[in-house]
Amino acid sequence: MSERQSQTSWGRAHHDEGGHEYHEVYGYEARNAYAYPGAPAYVDSRAVPPAPAVHVPQQAQAPYHETYDPYAETYETYDPYYEPYAPAPEPVPEPAPSYTLPAVPESAWSVDTRRSKLLGRGVLLCILLIQAGLSLRLHRTAFQDEALYIASGHYELDNLLHGTKLPVDFASYFSGHPKLYPVLAALVDDRFGLTGVRLMSLLFMLGATGLLYSFTRRLFNLRAALGAAALFSVVMATSVLGNLATYDAMAVFLLALAAWLVVRTDRMNAAAVLLAAPPAALACGVKYASGLYLPTLVLLAVLTAHRHRGLRALVRGVVLALGCGALLAAGYRLSGPLGGVSATTTDRAHGTDTALTLLRRSAEWGGLVFLAALAGTVAYALRGRMGEMPWIAGATSGRWRRTGLGIVLTGTALLAPAYQVHLQTQISLYKHIGFGLLFAAPLAGLGLSRLVGPHFRHPQLGIMLYVLTLVFGMVQAQQTYSWPDSTRMIATLRPLVDRTGHYLAEEQEVPGYYLRERTDWGQWQNTYFYDYRAKDGKQYSGPDAFEHAVRDGEFDVIVLHGLVTPDTYAAVRKGLRGNSHYRLAAVIPFSTAGGDKAYRIWVKQ
Repeated sequence: MSERQSQTSWGRAHHDEGGHEYHEVYGYEARNAYAYPGAPAYVDSRAVPPAPAVHVPQQAQAPYHETYDPYAETYETYDPYYEPYAPAPEPVPEPAPSYTLPAVPESAWSVDTRRSKLLGRGVLLCILLIQAGLSLRLHRTAFQDEALYIASGHYELDNLLHGTKLPVDFASYFSGHPKLYPVLAALVDDRFGLTGVRLMSLLFMLGATGLLYSFTRRLFNLRAALGAAALFSVVMATSVLGNLATYDAMAVFLLALAAWLVVRTDRMNAAAVLLAAPPAALACGVKYASGLYLPTLVLLAVLTAHRHRGLRALVRGVVLALGCGALLAAGYRLSGPLGGVSATTTDRAHGTDTALTLLRRSAEWGGLVFLAALAGTVAYALRGRMGEMPWIAGATSGRWRRTGLGIVLTGTALLAPAYQVHLQTQISLYKHIGFGLLFAAPLAGLGLSRLVGPHFRHPQLGIMLYVLTLVFGMVQAQQTYSWPDSTRMIATLRPLVDRTGHYLAEEQEVPGYYLRERTDWGQWQNTYFYDYRAKDGKQYSGPDAFEHAVRDGEFDVIVLHGLVTPDTYAAVRKGLRGNSHYRLAAVIPFSTAGGDKAYRIWVKQ
């Protein structure tokens, strides 16, 4: 067998006839063995005879990277840095998971953890306790409207149960159906008195705040929900309505319930939105002015479903509108004539208050919340999410939908001021402001959340906004919840009245309510409207009618203080001048936010 030899840098290479290469390595010590190409050349100064070459066929050698390591055989004993080669283990396939993680929903409210939900409910409880305290701190005797609705409820209840004739057609001038809230208030009054009826209003307002928190959390997230509830709970309208025995609190609660049902059924079948129709229609029956907010509910039904249904969401709005319309038509047909709808709502007499005065009042009572809602609308339109939770999957709503939702909810706060500017009167504006703020509050809560920033970067800004709203609300509520204390006046009148006399009172509803066990409703004459045929045979109306009736000794008792109808007060004082029919029986002072005044009671001699 012939072979070829060649010299390399690390030894002498030999080739056999088959072309296989084997090497004679100039060794290190006498135990020099076989090396492989690429191994380092060790040269010793001592002359060592070369070892005889041994032929190792290439095909007989195991692959280097698996088992054969000639470097280990040669230098394992002498190289202190040598580490035996260990082949990498084969990767072991991971077992298939026994469960599948659900897809992360696209709205932030649904990824809240159990801990954050419990924390949110705890904070909400604190908000509700503060709201209750702000309402319960207000103390007065019955307000004129409270006395009117509760007393009328007693007469309506007697009419329903015993067929007793009503002393007056309350439906002709009430701004809500007299057989709804007044009857409920009368039932509570029979058992718990005026305090019980006011507590019922507080429960209605607390329920409205809770529902506001719930549907705001559904629309946006937990932080926005807490901000909305916190701001709405401390505004003047919320504090006053929470301790006022009128049907406004019940109407606000029903509107909040309707809005919650609209938002809660956004992913259900279009027919599910009909669940919101009964509370919405009932709110309109309780207070006719609630109909002003039905378009907001319809648009909200469309906007909340548009993200999931596209243009088919329009069907949802049509279904809700038809449902509310059908219920209102049926209720109107069953209830009979309701003159109060036009007298107090659709065709109400215009006043003399200027638009500037009404806008200024509206800004004082709801301006901070409205500005927060406006800021929230702009921020939401520009960016759907703050970005502090990047792990949330799914795209946010489209910009047009976000903009539309912000405009609808925030713009609703302007409906009551605009309507009262049209009527040129600020009567009940302090109550109607609360209706619009209920719908603007979600965007106000979002604005508060964006003001604080991601990861609570600027908490002092949110605290400042809340504290300002709280302080303004407390001061305004104290000023608004101010009317004459009638305790001493009622005590003075009690022995002077019976069921045979005719009595004139500037706020006849108050003595008519407190003294209903001794008098009938029809015995009390208010100081607003009066027609009288005098003894001289002439017919008079307005202030002249009161003047001539007093001159003729028409009334057995006269109770005036001059704050409600100053023109009538002046006419009566004119008729009393030099009048031998009456004597001044008592002067009872009282204090209000407007100053010090006094009840004056004249008794017929």
